[in-house]
Amino acid sequence: MAAGVKAGELRELSEEELVARLREAKAELFNLRVQGATGQLDNNRRLQVIRRDIARIYTIMRERELGLSAAPTEVTGS
Repeated sequence: MAAGVKAGELRELSEEELVARLREAKAELFNLRVQGATGQLDNNRRLQVIRRDIARIYTIMRERELGLSAAPTEVTGS
């Protein structure tokens, strides 16, 4: 899975889900850096993909903060 997450997919997530994705991506980045430092990293490209995913998440969070885009609203059936 060398491909990252698309921005459209991230925009469909709620704020809590974005924070959870960010936390997971940062944890994976940390693990990849440790693997790189110990010489166990097989896929160097994965580091760049994860860094870009983190940047995408931060960008979408900032867009919502500035009001440039809105978080998806949950539709409740009545």
